[in-house]
Amino acid sequence: MIKDFSATGKWGELQKDLGIKPEQEKEFIEFYDKYEPEVCLGREVDSLLPMMKEEFKIQVPAGYSFLKDGFVKRFEVNKSIWPVVKSIQAKCEVGMITNMYPGMLDAIKERGLLPDVNWASVVDSTVDKVRKPDRQIFELAKKRAGVPAEEIWFVENDAKNVKAAAENGWQTFLYDSKDYEGASMNLEEMFLKLIND
Repeated sequence: MIKDFSATGKWGELQKDLGIKPEQEKEFIEFYDKYEPEVCLGREVDSLLPMMKEEFKIQVPAGYSFLKDGFVKRFEVNKSIWPVVKSIQAKCEVGMITNMYPGMLDAIKERGLLPDVNWASVVDSTVDKVRKPDRQIFELAKKRAGVPAEEIWFVENDAKNVKAAAENGWQTFLYDSKDYEGASMNLEEMFLKLIND
């Protein structure tokens, strides 16, 4: 739904802004990957800052928020998908399944990065304490949707999550974050084909 860090150099920008030296990059990624699952399940991402300061000897400006300054300010609007989502919503219910960090969805909404969509259901990893690609998140979303798995169409930009959804019997679409406009056009074409078949 948004232009996040996928297929960009934004992660490198974040590291540079934090003062992570090139020789620390591998260790920093390992550090982040270790704690990111906890953050998706409810740990405040800013709680990692004191650990980063100690581990990597970085100086973080007063008032710096890893959530807002590190991540959300780098996100961009994906305008190409807005009309597609609206046309899909006109024909069927639209829900959201997201691996978020605490407060991130609200911060994204505050910045106006999401289209004005009346989500039928939102499964947020920080609220529901389960994350993609865990099977339980798909079971929860299916239960909330109240329809059989084969009637759910999952749109996602991460191949491992698409694979997991398909393994749960969902129809899937891998959204290409390297080409937002092209992916949005392909998404609309696929949707029209689905509803006309």
